Amino acid sequence: MSRLWGPGHWPSWAAVALFKLLALLPFKGLARLGFGLGWIGYQLAWGRRRVARTNLSLCLPELDARQRERLVREHFGWLGVAALCQGLSWSAPPKRLSRIVRLRHRERIDALLKAGRPIIVLVPHFVGLELGGTAFTALVHSGMYMYQRIRNPVIDAQVRHARTRFGAIPVERQDDLRGLIRMLKSGVPFFYLPDQDPGRRRGVFVPFCGVPAATVPTLGRIARLADAVVIPTFARFLPHGEGLELCFDPPLEAFPSGDLEQDTARMNQVIEARLRSMPAQYFWVHRRFKTRPEGAVSIYHQRRRRRRR
Repeated sequence: MSRLWGPGHWPSWAAVALFKLLALLPFKGLARLGFGLGWIGYQLAWGRRRVARTNLSLCLPELDARQRERLVREHFGWLGVAALCQGLSWSAPPKRLSRIVRLRHRERIDALLKAGRPIIVLVPHFVGLELGGTAFTALVHSGMYMYQRIRNPVIDAQVRHARTRFGAIPVERQDDLRGLIRMLKSGVPFFYLPDQDPGRRRGVFVPFCGVPAATVPTLGRIARLADAVVIPTFARFLPHGEGLELCFDPPLEAFPSGDLEQDTARMNQVIEARLRSMPAQYFWVHRRFKTRPEGAVSIYHQRRRRRRR
């Protein structure tokens, strides 16, 4: 840890201190500041803005250009709120988290925990994911989560601390799957984040909003090996700074099917259904369709190529 205190890391520590100070504000004030930060991001992050526009045009083609642009602006606002909520994830005690985060249909997860069932908590990338995950471990139950290191070591240390301070266990992507299965069977829930582009080698192409998307086909396999129940869980910021809602949907029935590709497609369908109910809070700035099927043209560099011509 001492190596992180060198002068080169001081700007990162200053940012950490600022985020923790902002976390002391009432949540409504924090949300207003977050939307202001998001407005700045919308103005400056033109590359991510373009990615969001492209994703929305592919996933919600029924919207016209004006409606999509309104969603992009709102999305950047929620990104700003999520960014400023990092300080809450890093330092807020359970009592404060319980005032900010509402647990909707908690009885569904509690019933599974009481029955001693192995549980996979399917948590797609909506912008409230980080705060929702912290609240889950603080207010419901500790668990395991897949961890990918952040390049900035100071921020990496803060995020790792935030995710483990209530007993959660990090699992590296390259770790042995057998250890994960053993812990699942022992009653430790596993937080599964499914909807990032894994590349051609690790993914299979299944539809996401009607577009072939490289997707990790691991959910069905883990569920089968651990005889686990999959419960889709979604974090949603409430309007007007009223807090965050962590929604537990009913467990997936007849899952897994035994067909990995079919199970992966079904997982995407579950995410799509929620995406349409709160479209501004899905993580649109991620290049979800970066990896393309063999022979298909690139989606995100098309415009750049046309300009060069």
